[in-house]
Amino acid sequence: MAYKRPNWDEYFMEIMEAVAKRATCDRGRSGCVIAKNKQILVTGYVGSPLGLPHCDEVGHQMKSVTHEDGNITQHCVRTTHAEQNAICQAAKIGVSIEGATMYSRMTPCSVCAKMIINAGINRVVCQKRYHAGMESEEMFKKAGVELVILDENIEPYKDQ
Repeated sequence: MAYKRPNWDEYFMEIMEAVAKRATCDRGRSGCVIAKNKQILVTGYVGSPLGLPHCDEVGHQMKSVTHEDGNITQHCVRTTHAEQNAICQAAKIGVSIEGATMYSRMTPCSVCAKMIINAGINRVVCQKRYHAGMESEEMFKKAGVELVILDENIEPYKDQ
């Protein structure tokens, strides 16, 4: 079989998978890559803030969220999301991510979506959908952020 060279989205998604292996919360070992002009600017993965314990060490810190439709979902709040960590990393080292593309495991949550919009990222490529990602999808649409979802399935979560 002939070798098939990955396109740029496939290439950065494969790197995102490698970054995700550093994640420290087993509920969602997510990673993130932010790239522009075919160059990686920063990466991020799910993990606790510097100096604080990780889920893998002390367990999850769970909170229940009740949505407008009455649906209740469970979220671990001990960690910082991969998207948040990547945006913070860019700020920390002084790298502009305006006009960049973000590569993530799933549709970003609504907090991450707001940060993505305000950071000026104009394209988000996700491997799968997030079970609570509809609000983010609406925000991206209104803000003019292109959202590409490669697999329409929802990323499974333990204790959703």
